[in-house]
Amino acid sequence: MMFFTRTGHRIWLTVLAIAGIAIVGSQTNFLESSSHREAPNILNDPLADNTDVYAFRNPTDPSRMVIIANYIPFQLPQAGPYYYDFSEDVMYDIHIKNNPATKGDDIIYRFDFSKTDEDPTTFFNIRLGKENQKVTYNVMKSTDNGRSFTTILSNAVVPPPNQGPRTITDAVGLNSNYHQESLIEGIQRLSTGEKIFVGPVDDPFFIDVGAFFDLGNLRPENAVDGLKCKNVHTIAMNIPIDVLQKDGRHPDDAKSILDSDYVIGVWASASRPKITVREKNGKISTNGPLVQVSRLGMPLTNEVIIPIGRKDEWNAMTPYEEKGTFDKYFTNPELALYIDNTAYGDAVPQLGMLPLQTNSLGQFDFRNSQDGLYPLLHTDAVKGTALDPALFGNYLLRPNQPRSVDILPLFMTGVPNLPPYQLATGKNGNPLAKGKPFVNNFLPVFGDMLRVNMATPHTERDSPDFSRLGLVQAAVLGLTDPRFNQNTDWDFIPNMDGFPNGRRLEDDVTDIEVMAVSGVVLAAIGLWYDDYIPGSPNPVTPDLLTVLNFTDGVDKNDAPFLLGFPYMAKPWSGLEGGTCDCGDNGMPEMQNIQGLHLNMTPPSNTADKIETYPNPASKSTTLRFNLVNETALTLKVYDAAGRLVATPMEGKKHKAGVHELKLDVSKLGKGMYYATMQDKDGKKQTVKIIVAE
Repeated sequence: MMFFTRTGHRIWLTVLAIAGIAIVGSQTNFLESSSHREAPNILNDPLADNTDVYAFRNPTDPSRMVIIANYIPFQLPQAGPYYYDFSEDVMYDIHIKNNPATKGDDIIYRFDFSKTDEDPTTFFNIRLGKENQKVTYNVMKSTDNGRSFTTILSNAVVPPPNQGPRTITDAVGLNSNYHQESLIEGIQRLSTGEKIFVGPVDDPFFIDVGAFFDLGNLRPENAVDGLKCKNVHTIAMNIPIDVLQKDGRHPDDAKSILDSDYVIGVWASASRPKITVREKNGKISTNGPLVQVSRLGMPLTNEVIIPIGRKDEWNAMTPYEEKGTFDKYFTNPELALYIDNTAYGDAVPQLGMLPLQTNSLGQFDFRNSQDGLYPLLHTDAVKGTALDPALFGNYLLRPNQPRSVDILPLFMTGVPNLPPYQLATGKNGNPLAKGKPFVNNFLPVFGDMLRVNMATPHTERDSPDFSRLGLVQAAVLGLTDPRFNQNTDWDFIPNMDGFPNGRRLEDDVTDIEVMAVSGVVLAAIGLWYDDYIPGSPNPVTPDLLTVLNFTDGVDKNDAPFLLGFPYMAKPWSGLEGGTCDCGDNGMPEMQNIQGLHLNMTPPSNTADKIETYPNPASKSTTLRFNLVNETALTLKVYDAAGRLVATPMEGKKHKAGVHELKLDVSKLGKGMYYATMQDKDGKKQTVKIIVAE
């Protein structure tokens, strides 16, 4: 135990090490998801299947939280004639826990859906302004753990599926603009303070699904996003923080950026009536009490951590019923066996290349079934820390369950702002000493939830510090960046608001969780990898860099997010979906190339792509776009070889609003062309145009 009594050198890093970390941290990327087709029973009921839960401080209005629950995985955009939608027989709930002193949920938002056919004489989903399977919904709210509900929204309309340009924009269809009228006008503003959007969106999950579930056969140099060009149905809520905080307090009233009173737990579920009756005439009736069939809090819990024999059991249980039932899968996670080369790491080389602490600081082994920090229980070394038996030591330190000290609290309780859960900065070599605070989302309710501290400020999305690695990157900056590593003061370190302190759309939860299983959290608090030399001023060892450079190869979403609520990208259309089928060689380029920066939508939203119709075209095609501000535009057309073939417009002023430009393509030969629109500031958008005979 000499290590904990001697005084070590103050941690400092060489320029080379800082540069190595900076390379990792500079990868500013986008989004992720977690629970697609994760349990045997829910495979037969996709309309009730949770896919993701997100909770993050609103980046455009920090007085609010954005909470998102997604359902219905792997939606093909071209799924006609009957498209995916919420079920009339399912109750979709978003659960909030904000007070550990109460039993069960403190707030529940319940969504109930209905469908009507406006024109049952046609087989089309939409025709001549009428919509079949038109979906409306009611929202109910409970503040007494579901014993009673109050209706706060009635008969709101769910935007239709984005079937394609003729269905949406032409007079033979809805004669509307999908982005403006469906996404933006679909936002409901409630008298109780909440804003709600419900409807189809691009699935924000990104991961090389095929490779990961081929027994970890990752291919980072040639990865394929298994969710690319797939849609999902979302329930997105934009809620004032004082509605969610247990005492109704505004975030400006927080005592610190890690104020424990602002921690909430979020989870979502889907429930069906217990009895389903199928009649001979094709009708189906349901009755009986609601039975939970799916749930989701922390990403990847049921998909990766819970074994297949217990996945359905986990889905049917609330967090308040767990009571340690599944703890052993967190304290000895299966994934760690494939990182450990003394177990099965050699059989899964892409994961086996990752290190795991087997002799950290010359004493501590965190491989499955080893003791980890358990030998410290009941010693003077842990007094006053979270590992003290007078606090949480008996929960966090368990014999032969080494990850009870890091993986278990990440998922089941949140992490307190107590030693040892502070950065190694300022600890002078003793991981149990006080260090630099960087997280507090501790909510002592023992069950799986996505926990987030609403007092923690948000990181600007356009900041050079913003990172897909969330709290991992906050730790990197807190250890290495001179702006933060010179003291143990309370500082806001960029990405302290990232996963697992909540979950932003851009957070790469797959990579973060693999890093966590590989021991990166242990390293952040001073339990370094085996190649660290005690007393060395540089803990950024090759092993640590190996972990921080890990990627499955898919690091961002397939479409840019909106800059305003509901933040997700609009759904892929049925016409686009036909060009997005993927295989081992990746996906062909989409029909319309997404643009980012032409300022082409209402101020609260991201730039929409240029819409073109018809496309393919033989004589002419129309370009439709929306401008926020007046600007001068230039349009140039290039052939597939990149040669300029036409300049239909040069420096022409356009006022704010929706515009359409008819483009003559009759003199162009058959083939593929690219139309590039540029504003006066040099910002561009490009769209592909196919000219047919």
